[in-house]
Amino acid sequence: MNSLDHRAGREFFTARTVSDALAGFRPARRTAVEPVALADLLRRVPAAEVPAPGALPGFPRSTVDGYAVRSADTYGASEGLPSYLDLAGSVRMGTAPEVAVPPGGCVYIPTGAVLPAGADAVVMVEFTAQTMPGTIEVTRPVAPGAGLVRADEDVAEGAVLVPAGRPLRAPDLGLLAAAGVTEVPVHARPRVAIVSTGDEVVPPSTPALTAGQVRDATASALAGLVRDAGGEPVLAGIVPDDREALEKTLRVALADADMVVVSAGSSVGARDETAGAVAALGEIWCHGLAIKPGKPTLLADCGGVPLIGLPGNPLSALVVFRLVGAPLVWRLAGCGAPPPEPSTRARLSRDLASAAGRLDVVQVTVRDGVAEPLFGPSALLSVLTRADGFLIVPEAATGLDGGSEVTVTLYR
Repeated sequence: MNSLDHRAGREFFTARTVSDALAGFRPARRTAVEPVALADLLRRVPAAEVPAPGALPGFPRSTVDGYAVRSADTYGASEGLPSYLDLAGSVRMGTAPEVAVPPGGCVYIPTGAVLPAGADAVVMVEFTAQTMPGTIEVTRPVAPGAGLVRADEDVAEGAVLVPAGRPLRAPDLGLLAAAGVTEVPVHARPRVAIVSTGDEVVPPSTPALTAGQVRDATASALAGLVRDAGGEPVLAGIVPDDREALEKTLRVALADADMVVVSAGSSVGARDETAGAVAALGEIWCHGLAIKPGKPTLLADCGGVPLIGLPGNPLSALVVFRLVGAPLVWRLAGCGAPPPEPSTRARLSRDLASAAGRLDVVQVTVRDGVAEPLFGPSALLSVLTRADGFLIVPEAATGLDGGSEVTVTLYR
């Protein structure tokens, strides 16, 4: 769907809501699948469910230091009337038991050791005493299954160890290791080409600026957000405000990337050539989001490769990419839903005005449970560097009252 209408040399558009963009702009492209070793799997996205090759832990084991018993032999035991059991031996760690638990008997067992035959429970050592050699006094009864885990209690054979479509976390790696799975097919990291535009934009390495020049700060920050979202940023350089040059650069980027981000080239104005160049390469889904900051955002599908044209101001560009671009990167890597970001509840320090139908993203600091809004022009990156996180004024709201409780998404 192309919502652009070029009349009298100007570009008109109807802004889409952020929720519409997240729900409706969903290119089908996915990255290729590659095998990755266990040590490098953190935050990678499995392409398919990984089944357990066997049960875990694989044998019944004790979860406490104590005595393996037949639970029926402990029924009625108390400090005033203990049960007395014959000590039949002990179990060593890392080996199969060489002794069984006979009726009226018990076997000493450390945490993690294999449950000996005949036992159906383990009494914690704290509830026992050795009153005489070879005799154990039990002062508390145990039910079947107490103090132990079954052979398949952690994971049954054939059960799903890790699901498809969710980034792997540290505990997932531990479970894979426990099951002996040392390689998993995952989606490749999406390659995200970042194209900077503007006659005034120069590389960060420029030692001295002339009047009107600005170093390209946005591309470096975007690269960091791409990495956070599991992607591989590719800095494609700086293009002047020239439609033909931009179109040529975008063609090259689209041929080698899973996603393209155009930095500082989506503002509606006489010098903006992004929309025209993109329209020649694909279908523009929308040019304009009902968000502050970040309204002049462009979304397009170029032969299956998603393209985002970001606002020229750094703060606006980074806010939009975090909300809309990062979920797209995760989606390209086969992730059903982006992993949740850390958040906290806080009390708003002052009233916040907003316009209905527009989503407002407000940078805040959080101190002693109070969220203090930070304001400043969208050209100032320092607003973001001073913020602890951001809050959102929903599209349906006309503002938030001071003193109200809000959710703050925290920056890692």
